[in-house]
Amino acid sequence: MNTITITEKDEIIMRLVHYFITKENYTPIVVRGVKDEVWLENNDAYYKIVRINSNYIHNKEQLMTDIFKVKNVMRQIKRKTVSFSMKTLNLFLDLNENVKLINDKNIVSLDLDTGTSDSDIAQIAQYFPGIQKNLIKDVEGLDLIINVTEDINKKTEKNNRVYESTFRPKKIIVTYVIMALCTCLFLLTYILGQGSLDSLTLYNFGAVYAPAVKSGQYWRLFSGVFLHAGIIHLLTNMYSLYIIGTQLENFIGKKKFLLVYLLSALSGSLMSCVFSDHLSVGASGAIFGLLGSMLYFGYHYRLYLGSVLKTQIIPIILLNLFLGFSLSGIDNAAHIGGLIGGYLATMMVGINGKTSKTDQMNGTFVFLLYILFLVYLLFR
Repeated sequence: MNTITITEKDEIIMRLVHYFITKENYTPIVVRGVKDEVWLENNDAYYKIVRINSNYIHNKEQLMTDIFKVKNVMRQIKRKTVSFSMKTLNLFLDLNENVKLINDKNIVSLDLDTGTSDSDIAQIAQYFPGIQKNLIKDVEGLDLIINVTEDINKKTEKNNRVYESTFRPKKIIVTYVIMALCTCLFLLTYILGQGSLDSLTLYNFGAVYAPAVKSGQYWRLFSGVFLHAGIIHLLTNMYSLYIIGTQLENFIGKKKFLLVYLLSALSGSLMSCVFSDHLSVGASGAIFGLLGSMLYFGYHYRLYLGSVLKTQIIPIILLNLFLGFSLSGIDNAAHIGGLIGGYLATMMVGINGKTSKTDQMNGTFVFLLYILFLVYLLFR
């Protein structure tokens, strides 16, 4: 019968990994070409990377080589996750006493020379205060392995449930209802009016018009986004809504999607009224809000959607903004307003498994402040 030998280093690593995964929401990542190292990642934390190195560092030259390697891995992760900044907590478990650590602006290195003693825990507590009361201390050997494994498995199962709930295919309803409403109103402009290209008809059906909004017809801020001027305008927006809306509704759910869409419409319409006294119709402002929402969602799930964020979402936003500034007849103010509104509205409604109550409160405050600022500009 084989016996399991657990070294002091193994126990230290298990205690640290247990804490960072179960209490600080880090996840292990695979880094090619490394040995006796553990890399943990949390894109929502200040220190996005925690690296635990149990290799023996015996001189300054080896330390500098090690730091160079860490920076290289950080660059790779930064590109993959579309992160603007990347800070790492670098923990050494076996450092020669003559080697002095040098902190980089993005890398904080700590020497845990006595394992997880009170002095070493105090070092980490400068950056993660919760470690002092949440680190496993009284369990050793096989019991430690069992406890750590069970706790990490429970945490992983919970995260997997959130991921599955977010990304599994769902029945799309709200997007199709909005598309149907836009199409029906488009037909009604011909049945009950002079057509979708007639300004008076669009006005009577509720087009966004700053003087009318200022006079008290606030409902136009919403009704105008369901109207379209011409079949090309309708088809273009409905196709965009179909592509973007079905994905976002699947990700964030029907209720949140509807709220984000309506708040994006409000934001886009207000911005349009601030900068223009012309009639404005179309779902494009709200659709830009969906892009802003997708940007917020993609950033928080960038570990999975990093390539999509870089190659699809951001380029689409930039291209459409460029076209809006380059071509005449496009209400770019509504596009920008919708984009900002959609991003802030998603902060407010939150993302399952990613947004805390504090984040939602902050998002609500910022969104309301933003809307009040637009209202002030409109009625000043």
